[in-house]
Amino acid sequence: MRKLFSLLLVSIMGGALTLGSYLLFIEEEPVYVEDKGSIPAYTPVNFEAVPGSAMADFTEAADKSVHAVVHVKNITETRSPFSSRAGTALQGTGSGVIISPDGYIVTNNHVIQNASKLQVTLNNNENYMAQVIGSDPTTDIALLKIEAEDLDYLPFGNSNNARIGEWVLAVGNPFNLTSTVTAGIISAKSRDLGMDSNVSSFIQTDAAINPGNSGGALVNVHGELIGINTAITSQTGSYVGYAFAVPSNNARKIVEDILEFGDVQQGILGIRGSQVSRLPAEIEVNTTEGVYVAEVEQGSGADKGGIREGDIINQIDNVEIRKFSDLKGYIGSKRPNDVVQVKVLRDGEEKTLRVKLTKYEVYQIKAIGLEVTNASSEDLARNKVKNGVKITRGLTPQMQSERLTGTLITAIDNIPVEDIDDVKEVMARRNSSDPISVTFVAPNGEKQKYVWR
Repeated sequence: MRKLFSLLLVSIMGGALTLGSYLLFIEEEPVYVEDKGSIPAYTPVNFEAVPGSAMADFTEAADKSVHAVVHVKNITETRSPFSSRAGTALQGTGSGVIISPDGYIVTNNHVIQNASKLQVTLNNNENYMAQVIGSDPTTDIALLKIEAEDLDYLPFGNSNNARIGEWVLAVGNPFNLTSTVTAGIISAKSRDLGMDSNVSSFIQTDAAINPGNSGGALVNVHGELIGINTAITSQTGSYVGYAFAVPSNNARKIVEDILEFGDVQQGILGIRGSQVSRLPAEIEVNTTEGVYVAEVEQGSGADKGGIREGDIINQIDNVEIRKFSDLKGYIGSKRPNDVVQVKVLRDGEEKTLRVKLTKYEVYQIKAIGLEVTNASSEDLARNKVKNGVKITRGLTPQMQSERLTGTLITAIDNIPVEDIDDVKEVMARRNSSDPISVTFVAPNGEKQKYVWR
């Protein structure tokens, strides 16, 4: 009996060692790769689970979704250097979501980028040529329009109400073989993928999403659109369990901005900061969650609303702020002049402050590798100048190393500039092959002129 027990123990230990070795040497960390591939108000949708079952019934949500998801074909015109005849080439394909019965469609910007023509195929195989109404590369969202009526569409849901562990469907039309549905759960919210994006707060799901599903729908069991599928994490470029969607609140806001203003209206608090968990050891705080305010921009909504350096933001409009992506994601769903209630922790006490968001306006002067924004009256007074725009960041490693953030530009090619519209006009008129001169005024009031050749 003892011998049998010893043999059993050795077998168990051997199996455990084998499994441990497999986990140690075979599994690898995934590498992020981007998947290339009149709006109705919120609409309540009745839903009932299967009677007597704890499992959600996806059939109703799937039926609503498949007819509202389309195939998007990006076609570019080509011209041979040896012939005057023009041809066409398939640039790429993806998916899109019909969001209104008269043919408005949301997709990813990278699906339609550089397109000469866009062809949309519905789930019933009808084809339409689509027009780009507007797009925003920084959020990877684009709005298309086809001339059709009485189309099936998906109503926007409230992505703030989405919960981790909630069942969702990923619906796409990647191969123009009619829509495909996969199921999974919401794995996480407010994921920051480190992308150069104004969203930086993605919904993560384990529903299977593969290349070609970009621009497709992430749908809850009520048949509501809660996200636009955008990216996957994979070493091979195919699905391995990690997929990400732009939250519907952000996508909806971008669509409405494009329709109403022609471009995206981005509201900002007017702070610079870091999430508490990433603070250096010398900054002592009594909490492990929230956003630490390192700097408040003068004249911003945060400044006028009473937010101070050293405050820790832990809630906005009853939405918990645990990390910076929570804050950026929620503010990204708001517009300039919207008022938000910001709860901060200050000297151990909680305060609720009313903050009116200001408009984020920047322009990238790519010829010199700098991004600028409009200077406030306080910026001008501090530098003792009457006009100028303020540098927000360097766009190249060289310009980042110059540490010019906060410096004012008062003239380009000896032409005074008062705001970013002046900068745009000067840059549009000049010959790109000519040298460009820029007059800087440093925070200490020192004036210098540089010439790029």
